[in-house]
Amino acid sequence: MKKRLVGDWMTRNPVIALPTTPLSDAYALMQERRVRRLPVMSEGKLVGIVTLGDLRQAQATVDNPEAAKMRVEVAMTERVITVTPQTTLKEAAKLMIKHKISGLPVMDGETLVGIITESDIFRALMAEEEEEPAASEGQHLALDQRLASTAIQPTS
Repeated sequence: MKKRLVGDWMTRNPVIALPTTPLSDAYALMQERRVRRLPVMSEGKLVGIVTLGDLRQAQATVDNPEAAKMRVEVAMTERVITVTPQTTLKEAAKLMIKHKISGLPVMDGETLVGIITESDIFRALMAEEEEEPAASEGQHLALDQRLASTAIQPTS
């Protein structure tokens, strides 16, 4: 079976936030773009990641006037675990499980090139499942033929 790589399944050019983005704007952006995490970039460098859970914990909803005063930098995680496009999906999944996170920024050197999430890995698994039925059907047919040829024939 072919190794599945992060680069083949990641979301390219992810939506980002700046450390100075108001929390309410980050929340609105997540809602608008239907994402649950934003890499945080400053001067072309990845400096953190902020999740929908981080914003909820900070009560950063659009209707909270205090959220407009707070910035992403107060809610983001600064120590970001990343992968490369050449990382296998299996290794990315292991990292997510180990660190109890649901997404990883994808870096090519110092450049953010994408993000891989649990949903992306699920899509890859579903694609793998869809590829298997043809092989499985062939295996079932071969098994049925073997069973038929070895079945005890009734004697007359």
